[in-house]
Amino acid sequence: MKYNQNLFLIVFFALSFFLFGWFSHSRYIPVHKIEKKTCLSKIKEDKQLKAVMLNAPTTYYIGVNGEQGFEYDLLKNYADRLGVDLNVTAVNTVSEAIEIAKQSDMHIISASLTKTASRVQEFNFGPSYFEVQQQVVCSRNLIQKQVFPRDAEGLAGLNIKVGEGTSYSDTVRALIKDGFDINVTYTSAYSTEELLEQVSENIIDCTIADSNIYALNLRYYPDMEMAFTISEREQLAWILPKGAKNLEADMYAWLNEYTQQGKMAELKDHYYSNVHYFNYYDYKMFYKRIEDRLPKYQKYFVDAGEKYEIPWKLLAAIAYQESHWNPNAKSFTGVRGMMMLTTQTAKLLGIKNRVDAKQSIIGGTRHIKQMIKFVPQEIEGENRLKFALAAYNIGMGHVLDAQKLAKRLGYNQNIWSDLKQVLPLLSKKKYYQTLKYGYARGEEPVKYVESIYDYRDILENHLDNTE
Repeated sequence: MKYNQNLFLIVFFALSFFLFGWFSHSRYIPVHKIEKKTCLSKIKEDKQLKAVMLNAPTTYYIGVNGEQGFEYDLLKNYADRLGVDLNVTAVNTVSEAIEIAKQSDMHIISASLTKTASRVQEFNFGPSYFEVQQQVVCSRNLIQKQVFPRDAEGLAGLNIKVGEGTSYSDTVRALIKDGFDINVTYTSAYSTEELLEQVSENIIDCTIADSNIYALNLRYYPDMEMAFTISEREQLAWILPKGAKNLEADMYAWLNEYTQQGKMAELKDHYYSNVHYFNYYDYKMFYKRIEDRLPKYQKYFVDAGEKYEIPWKLLAAIAYQESHWNPNAKSFTGVRGMMMLTTQTAKLLGIKNRVDAKQSIIGGTRHIKQMIKFVPQEIEGENRLKFALAAYNIGMGHVLDAQKLAKRLGYNQNIWSDLKQVLPLLSKKKYYQTLKYGYARGEEPVKYVESIYDYRDILENHLDNTE
């Protein structure tokens, strides 16, 4: 009897433990859930940031130094911050970029896209990085015909073409809906830059472009002119994948830091500073002289550039700024030749004949190379060359004075975008009387450097398209 009781108890407890274990297991909820990977974590894991970018001067293009463009440089900086590669897929029109945004797994769509009300409803936008306005741009030929428009009513009867799928097409459709008589063609075959070229070549009368796109292309297509602004200020922003909250938050934090460090101002200065110095007749003459003067001296620029490791197109731009490629040029101060050397400088450089184009170009290039060496070592990259060119124009002493003044006034004395704000102050008694080298016409080196880079950009664009 006692044996049966013991057996019963053993079976009872064994069954109880089994049931308890089974029940506990069935109700078990893991403490650590397996979380789904975020877009940002995948980017870091795969070591690549995939971006669709518009192939255009304001966004992304292959230049003499490889991949570049305002938006490309921005995203490259972000990719570097993440420690990943920037993998670019280039498209030719905004409509192509929009279509990819609708159906792909790309991390960023970068195509100078404005945050319109309709787009915000359809896409997830990241931080805004630029402010623009839409501008009506027309052929200068319309001025001669006395039909150049100054408002929306003036567009009646003109041949207008805008990109389909762009914010410009939305603007025109809204105007037509409001009753304006506008003869417009919507196209997906051409980029905004190509339409601006058609305007400049008088193939179409007008198009619409964002202010930054117009400003950057004006030097390439001088026979166009802004007629009037047709929109309020709008924000450019990147399209991000829906639900990519981590990526969006991280980009906001990065862009805020990038701006506070002054890097955004420096980048804008690099791409857009020279647009303020546009002169229609000067640019028309420059294009003419590229064809009839430059070929005579191009070999000298190429040889000097290779010898002293300075891009030959930059040397040609310097020479044009100095003498308009006239080997016999002479100023009232006595400087002479293609590179406008003083008698003393020519003597120091071993130049026997200042009006000999080859000697002048070699001498001037060597002089610039020396200036680069004299620039303080803490100045880096392209800033170094711009400081040297400023010194070539105004003297290294005044550049060093400007650096001291910049530091005193709270600017970064080692970047050109800050120094050019200070250089004009060298003509103000309040400032120059406190500096070692005294008075200088500080506006001149600013215009000098900006004009040289403008001429260089035109040369690169024009010659790359004709070679």
